[in-house]
Amino acid sequence: MSVTLHTTLGDLKIEVFCESVPKTAENFLALCASSYYDDTCFHRNIAGFIVQGGDPTGKGKGGHSIHIDNFEDEIRPALRHNARGIVSMANRGPATNGSQFFITYAVAPHLDGKNTVFGRLLQGANTTLDAMEVVEVDKKYRPKDPFRIKTVTIHANPLANQ
Repeated sequence: MSVTLHTTLGDLKIEVFCESVPKTAENFLALCASSYYDDTCFHRNIAGFIVQGGDPTGKGKGGHSIHIDNFEDEIRPALRHNARGIVSMANRGPATNGSQFFITYAVAPHLDGKNTVFGRLLQGANTTLDAMEVVEVDKKYRPKDPFRIKTVTIHANPLANQ
C-alpha cells in the first residue's frame, strides 16, 4: 500500500504499513482520501532531524483524526526511526495522535517507543526530501519560503471496500 504526496518541491511516495499499524494506517489513508492534506504546509523543518506537516491550520497546533478523539499509539518494536525517510505520527504525548505526521531526515532512536512509525519513503528521499531539508527556516523552525502538499494520490487502497 502506498500514497504519493505531491508537494511544491516534488513527490514523496510513501509505503504505508497497513498490517503492522492498522488504526494509524486507516487514519492516514482516510485523511488522504478525503483531501484533508491537500494544500497544507509543512510547518516545522529541522535539518538533520525531521520535517512535519498534516496540520490544516499551518501552525502546528491543529488537526484531528478520523476518530471522535485522538487515538492511541501503535508502537511496534520492529518499526523504528532507524533511517532517513521514516514516516511517523506527531503527538503531544501518549494517545494524542491526530492528523500531524513527520518524516525523518536522519536516524532518531530517541523517538522509538514515543511516536508510531507507520511508513517509509519509497521515492523522493534523495530528491524532494533533500530539497525540503535545505529550505531556510526562522527561529521556530518554520520555513521562510513555505512548501506544501498540493494533492495526494492513493495507490491500491485496501481499505476502500470496507
